[in-house]
Amino acid sequence: MFPRMIIDLSKIRRNIEKLSEKLGKSGIDMVGVTKLFMGEPALAKAYLEAGAKILADSRHENITRMKNSGIEGPFMIIRIPPLSHIPMLKETVEYYLVSEPEVAMRIDEEVKGAKMIYMVDVGDLREGVMYYEAVEEIEKVKKTLKNSSIIGVGTNIGCFGGVLPTKENLNRIVKVAKSVDAQVISVGGTVYLISFEKGELPKEINQMRIGEAALLGTDVTGNREIPYLEQGTVIFEAEIIELKTKPSVPDGPIGYDSMGRKPIFEDKGKRLRAIIAAGEQDINPSGLTPLDEGAEVIHSSSDHTIIDVTEVQRPLKVGDILRFRMNYSATLRAMTSPYVEKVWLE
Repeated sequence: MFPRMIIDLSKIRRNIEKLSEKLGKSGIDMVGVTKLFMGEPALAKAYLEAGAKILADSRHENITRMKNSGIEGPFMIIRIPPLSHIPMLKETVEYYLVSEPEVAMRIDEEVKGAKMIYMVDVGDLREGVMYYEAVEEIEKVKKTLKNSSIIGVGTNIGCFGGVLPTKENLNRIVKVAKSVDAQVISVGGTVYLISFEKGELPKEINQMRIGEAALLGTDVTGNREIPYLEQGTVIFEAEIIELKTKPSVPDGPIGYDSMGRKPIFEDKGKRLRAIIAAGEQDINPSGLTPLDEGAEVIHSSSDHTIIDVTEVQRPLKVGDILRFRMNYSATLRAMTSPYVEKVWLE
C-alpha cells in the first residue's frame, strides 16, 4: 500500500557500527536513540549488536514496546519524565535525565537504584539548569537522595536554539562535571560529532546520545551529510493521483493556505504537475528530496503534495510511484502517521 516508507536496516546497522567503533576508540560510549522509529525492536536489536551501550527514548510507550519484545536494554529516558509518568517507568528504565529537584526526589522515592544524569543548559535554552547555577543545584539535590544517585551530568544543544558546539560551551559542561564529581558526561545529539571529528571534544566527555547520524547519516543542525556514513536509509514512496499541465501561479488574490502559511509562487509558465496521495498529515513535504532528477516539490495541503515533474525524463502516468529521500522532520512525521505503511528491509 502507498504511501509507504522503506527503511533499510542494513545501512543503519553499518552506520551504527562505524559510529560505535569511532567513538569507542576515544573512550566514548554510544547511547542509541530509538525515538525516531518509535522504539522499533529490530532497530533496538541492531543498536545493541552493533555496539550501543544503552538504548534511549523520549517516550515510555516506546521503551515498553521494546521491553515487551524481549529487548533487555538497559534503557534511558531522554525526555525529563513528567511526575505522573514516573510510576510507569520504574519497571523498565535504569537511566533518567532530570533537570528539576522535585523530579529527582520523586524518582528517588519511586525507583530504587535509579541512575540519574542531571541536565545542564550550556546555552541552547532547552532543558537543564543554567550552567552558572548548576553546581549549587546539583549538590543540593545530591544531599536529598536516599535510594538513587546522580551519576553524571548531561547537556543538549542544537535541537531548540540551533546552538552549535564551541570550545566555550563544551568546557562549561566539563567544568560543572568536575565540580560535582560526575562519573558520566553525556552529550547529545548528533551535532556533537562535528567537534569529535575535529578533535575538539574534551577528553572528559564519555557518553554521546546518537539518533539522527546513525539512522539517516545526516546532521540537520550542522546542515550536512556525514561523509563516512550512509544516507538514503529511508525512502518515501507515494502514488500519483493527478498529472496535468497547469499555470505555475494561482489565479486570484493570495491569502493563507490550509496550514496558515502564505505561499509564494514563481511564475515559470505552464508546468506539468503531479499530485501525490500524501500531505501534511503524513509527512513534512519540505523534507522530501525527489529521486527523479528534475522533479521539484512545490507545495502541499493536508492530503496532497504537488510536484513539478516537467523536467523528469521518464514518462509518467497516473498510478506511477514517485520516490523521495527523507530528512529528519519528514521521517519523524511519517513514522507517527498511521496512514503511512512502514516496510523494514534487512
